[in-house]
Amino acid sequence: MVEQALEEINRGTAEIIDMERIEKLVSKYYEDGTTYTVKAGFDPTGADLHLGHTVLLQKLRAFQKHGGRVQLLIGDFTAMIGDPTGKSETRKVLDRTTILENAQTYQDQVFNILDESKTDVVFNSTWLEALGAAGMVSLTTTFNVARMLERDDFEKRYKSGKSISISEFIYPLLQGYDSVELQSDIEIGGTDQKFNLLMGRFLQRAYEIDKEQAVLMMPILEGLDGVQKMSKSLNNYIGITEEPKEIYAKTLSISDELMWRYYELLSEKPLAEIAKMKEEVEKGVLHPKKAKENLALELVTRFYNEELATLAKEEFDNVFKANQLPSDMNEVEVEEGIWICKALVDAGIEPSTSQARRDIKQGAVRIDQEKISDEKLNLQSGEYILQVGKRKFAKVKVGA
Repeated sequence: MVEQALEEINRGTAEIIDMERIEKLVSKYYEDGTTYTVKAGFDPTGADLHLGHTVLLQKLRAFQKHGGRVQLLIGDFTAMIGDPTGKSETRKVLDRTTILENAQTYQDQVFNILDESKTDVVFNSTWLEALGAAGMVSLTTTFNVARMLERDDFEKRYKSGKSISISEFIYPLLQGYDSVELQSDIEIGGTDQKFNLLMGRFLQRAYEIDKEQAVLMMPILEGLDGVQKMSKSLNNYIGITEEPKEIYAKTLSISDELMWRYYELLSEKPLAEIAKMKEEVEKGVLHPKKAKENLALELVTRFYNEELATLAKEEFDNVFKANQLPSDMNEVEVEEGIWICKALVDAGIEPSTSQARRDIKQGAVRIDQEKISDEKLNLQSGEYILQVGKRKFAKVKVGA
């Protein structure tokens, strides 16, 4: 059983520091039921979670299955500073009201994946505010500037003459101090967080709490474009609270190559089953679209249920295979003589008139299922079905 547990914990990982400690903790759990703690920090800088976040959440769930008690750390204090990881300039400071609203949204969403009975939700403002000026100064003496500048993003900014605030130097110290306060056994994070994660080990030694956390790093999930990190700001994401039909359709839009990456990091299917499926696709026994459909169904079922997943598939098949219109679409009323590009924006299926013009030029816009090419078109009185690409529809009523 221990071997099986360790195989599941290892799955998809990019790097593990002190695997021996993880093995001992898991073995101890199966020997006598002793649990251990696994920390993961989330700064609530955005309102919603997407599939990129769930890579870590699913790994936490795997630990919960094998004796781990999750310390879900909401960085309400550190979010006010902003994690400098991967940033080429100082981040904007968020106000506390926004941070707390985002934190509540995170809590509402994470238990779609995590076992709430095996999760402790903690806020680092609890101890970091109590640390006070003297404690903060004491914390800064544990690490020197030269070591801090070894960090890749700091080094690049320093050499290029870009600003680095003192608060950004303090950020990794605060994240590391969270591990001191929580006395975490293991901490997990993305590969981009390595410096911060190792700071936890360093500070646990410095504060002599009689343990050093193991560190497990997960790879960064690429977005729908297959290149950039999944991000809401890049609009290449799949949000876990999006409508079932959106999750389903977006999953089917990924490339065949990226599909296997998503299977490894997001699916709960055994690796042997995924490997067999991949082999069948390569041999032509299984169509890649069928494999993608299975993944889409699994994801929608996880965040909603099997019935809604089936309905999402039927809707998709009706629209794309049978060339039917979706059963529900946004409906808007606009004035007569409206410019087509503005109508597309008002209907919520284009982000801007400039993007609408580009899509018309590229043949991606249809009115009543007929492709249009006139970007200067004005819509007269009547009802129209506007469509952009294969997934965006809206019913527009043009008034007299």
